[in-house]
Amino acid sequence: MFNSDPAARTSDLKGISAMLNAVPRQTLARFAAGVCLALFSAAGLHAQARQSGTVKAINGNTITVLPASGAAVPVTVADDATVLQLEPGVTDLKTAKTVTLADIAVGDRVLTGKNGDTDTASRVIVIKSGDIVARNQAEQADWQKRGASGLVKSVDGTTITVSAGAKTVKVETTSKTVFRRYAADSVKFQDATAGEFAQIHPGDQLSVRGDKSADGATVTAEEVVTGTFANLSGLLTAVDATAGTVTFKDLTTKKPVTVKITANSDLRALSAQMATAFAARNSGTAGGAGGPGGAGAGGPPAGGGYGGAQGGAGGPGGAGAGRARAGMDLSRMLAHLPTETVAQLHPKDAVMIVASPGSGPDSFTAITLLSGVEALLTAPAGQQPITLSPWSIGAPEGGGGGGPQ
Repeated sequence: MFNSDPAARTSDLKGISAMLNAVPRQTLARFAAGVCLALFSAAGLHAQARQSGTVKAINGNTITVLPASGAAVPVTVADDATVLQLEPGVTDLKTAKTVTLADIAVGDRVLTGKNGDTDTASRVIVIKSGDIVARNQAEQADWQKRGASGLVKSVDGTTITVSAGAKTVKVETTSKTVFRRYAADSVKFQDATAGEFAQIHPGDQLSVRGDKSADGATVTAEEVVTGTFANLSGLLTAVDATAGTVTFKDLTTKKPVTVKITANSDLRALSAQMATAFAARNSGTAGGAGGPGGAGAGGPPAGGGYGGAQGGAGGPGGAGAGRARAGMDLSRMLAHLPTETVAQLHPKDAVMIVASPGSGPDSFTAITLLSGVEALLTAPAGQQPITLSPWSIGAPEGGGGGGPQ
């Protein structure tokens, strides 16, 4: 029976979540609470006697399990233990395959548990690391094929209108749509948590996966991931490497802002030559950025987005298309640019930042910071300046548009 104690039941559910933590987030969304209950009920695992995590070592009948947090734990498996193998995404233990302890390898995800007061694990549920990789690849390919990204223009009923470059896209949600929300300090898809439709607001960045209409103007959403981020840029006025902060006056709001740099912040440097090339593309006078990390270097945004290939106000290949490609290509290449530290930044350096709002009205936490962008911050009148968004948000499992993966 499933443990009747509420506290233990809560602990059991947390154990299942920890076990599945390495599975792609889009797969986790399919593991409903009822499935978690079924797993524990069928396996007969008790909260006080279970361990879940990644297998770090195997020595005879002892498995060393590294949980999501804390130190590795050795687990001795009984000779007559039941070992069940699940495929990622499977929602019924009846489909599990009975295997042996010898079939478990380092890197697999396991959930072990005891029956009664025994000192050894009598049940082990395993998800093979190779199956997780295969599911990752399949999910990534599907996002590339049926995904899109952009900025939320409006939310009306169950429809989200998204601005994607020069194109407007209608995202139709249903009762089956899975919603996720980017973490406050990350644009990595794998860091996103469960969300809801009510969290989506104009100005949010959005990635969606689903069936597109023939003209690409409508997407029936199977999965939506959104986040609220700020695009900041300007010349640094102060750098505090000890506190991990930079200060500057934002070129858009004309207000001084302080941005916190954390261990999760991705700091990159752009060469003067590349910045000049991107600025030329933004003006529509050059055909490409050139050099490593140009178009396609980091893979397209989730599904390629809509802004990069569609062209802009100037039509295909015109000035509008150049601006769209410039912004998209810039974000694609981020992962290929050299990293830097706060200590390498100096006052008067030009920076572009994607950040999450901090505790104060004009304080932020940096997600991505790109320096060396002097040539990109000066746009002639009537021209759209280059930003790191919306292409900087990470797409699922490495298929992103430049966000650190």
